Amino acid sequence: MTQSQRLAPTHAPLTAFAVRDGELLVGGMPLSRLAARVGQTPFYAYERRLLDERVGTLRTVLPKALKLHYAIKANPMPALVGHMARLVDGLDVASGGELKVALDAGADPREISFAGPGKRLGELRQAVAAGILVNVESFGEVSSLAAIGDETGLTPRVAVRVNPDFELKSSGMKMGGGARQFGVDAEQVPQLLAEIAATGLAFEGFHLFAGSQNLRPEAIVEAQARSYELAARLAELAPAPVRFLNLGGGFGIPYFPGEQPLDLGPIGDNLAGIVERASRELPEAELVVELGRFLVGEAGVYVTRVIDRKVSRGQTFLVCDGGLHQHLAASGNFGQVIRKNYPLVIGNRMSPAKREVVSVVGPLCTPLDLLAERMEMAEADVGDLVVIFQSGAYGLTASPQAFLGHPPCVEVLV
Repeated sequence: MTQSQRLAPTHAPLTAFAVRDGELLVGGMPLSRLAARVGQTPFYAYERRLLDERVGTLRTVLPKALKLHYAIKANPMPALVGHMARLVDGLDVASGGELKVALDAGADPREISFAGPGKRLGELRQAVAAGILVNVESFGEVSSLAAIGDETGLTPRVAVRVNPDFELKSSGMKMGGGARQFGVDAEQVPQLLAEIAATGLAFEGFHLFAGSQNLRPEAIVEAQARSYELAARLAELAPAPVRFLNLGGGFGIPYFPGEQPLDLGPIGDNLAGIVERASRELPEAELVVELGRFLVGEAGVYVTRVIDRKVSRGQTFLVCDGGLHQHLAASGNFGQVIRKNYPLVIGNRMSPAKREVVSVVGPLCTPLDLLAERMEMAEADVGDLVVIFQSGAYGLTASPQAFLGHPPCVEVLV
């Protein structure tokens, strides 16, 4: 082994899922038994215990006065959303379809908000009829909501999604700062607030979301502090007192070699200071953090079965029955600039006698269908179960499931 190989970064230790008798336990059940219970591979499994623990951990770190919302877009599986609705204070949706899932889960419409740059007229009607909060992202949405209010006799509830004049440093995806399709540019918000007042919409507050998937607490602290400062300035021009202030999220989870879990301590301390300040400066406002990936990402696994093993010019390939059509992110085709391996194991061989370096691929007729490239793991054969960790967010619904007509995937909550 060379010096560079000895110093190569590794994945952060993954200890959330237990191991017994050499087999991974998911939902307290040996993986092979769970696969038999599900009745097929591939499948996603999400563990209730881990969802509960993640929310519980956040509750101990974040100030009690701060509300915690779950962003359904991270994982809209109805059973999972129903579980999360009982753990958090509110839900955030990004479409009429997600709104139906939220309402079916029994969420309080007063604690549901709707964000997205292209809300269709029918979706806006759904939102107004349901009585949820709409985060308006353009002057056109204000006009449409005013017309819907006139038609229905209902008063639309609105907050302004602000495109801030700064970015969340080191975020995986920047969703604020610069020219963006998201929200209304901060410098245009005063004019939008005047439009809201003129049309008689029920103004409730502001929503700011600078970016996602950040593992640097100092960057999140800075973004939240600047978001509050911007909202406090804009509040002076608002047609009504601010009652809702969504400071966004951006909390990341470790996916790739060299990444470490996010340190929540500095974030909690900073938010405590913001909450205290808001109690004086925006006394009617409820402050919210909106998280998706951080709440559910580490609670899920994707399980696929080896259906062939082959060697091509010295390189071993494990061919599986699942691939990028069901887990696009793990293939590297969901925003990665340089492809990196997700943490991956042979779930029924957790105490292997032999290890090997292999590439794991799916069944699709494209070289993009690559789940792990030259990764060391337990020696595996046909019938073994490959497990991809960190798969609870942006998995099945973020993947091109119809590509090449393969059988559908199953999701279970255990």
